[in-house]
Amino acid sequence: MRPARREDTGAIARIYNEGIEDGFATFETRTRRAEEVAGWLEEGVPVVVGEEGGRVLAWAAAHPYRAEREAYRGVGEFSIYVAREARGRGAGKETLAALAAECERRGYWKLLSRVFPENEASLALCRSLGFREVGVYRRHGKLDGEWKNVVIVELPLGEARL
Repeated sequence: MRPARREDTGAIARIYNEGIEDGFATFETRTRRAEEVAGWLEEGVPVVVGEEGGRVLAWAAAHPYRAEREAYRGVGEFSIYVAREARGRGAGKETLAALAAECERRGYWKLLSRVFPENEASLALCRSLGFREVGVYRRHGKLDGEWKNVVIVELPLGEARL
C-alpha cells in the first residue's frame, strides 16, 4: 500500500469504472477519466493504492465531507474499489486500512460512507476494520429508476476513537 501517484490515475479510473458498470457499489453512472482522478491528487485528497507486482489492484480515497463547513474539516467521506480480478483476496482490506492510517496521520478524526445493504462484501470489509453501522438512509437515491437504501458506516480516528 502506498499513496497514489499521477501515473496511477489511469488504473484508478479503470477500477472505478468497473465499479460503476457493476452497479452495486455506487449511485454514480458516469464513468471517470484519469484526468479527473489526477484532480483529486492535485486537490490534496488522500488516495492510496494497493498493488501487486507493480499493478494497481485497489484504491481508496477520502474526499472532504461538507468541505464548506469548518466543523467537519477532519471528516473524510471514503470510497474503496477493488479490480474485478482481485476481489476477495484481501486487497480491499489492506487498502482501506492504509487509507485510515493516512487520514489519521493527516489529522482526520473520522471516515464515513454509505454502502448499499446488498453489498455484503463491502459491509463485511467495513466491519472487519472496526467501522460502526450507524443506521440506514431509506430511499436515499435512485439507481436505474429504483430506490436504493444505504447503510451509514463510520470509523472514528485518533483521539475521536470510541
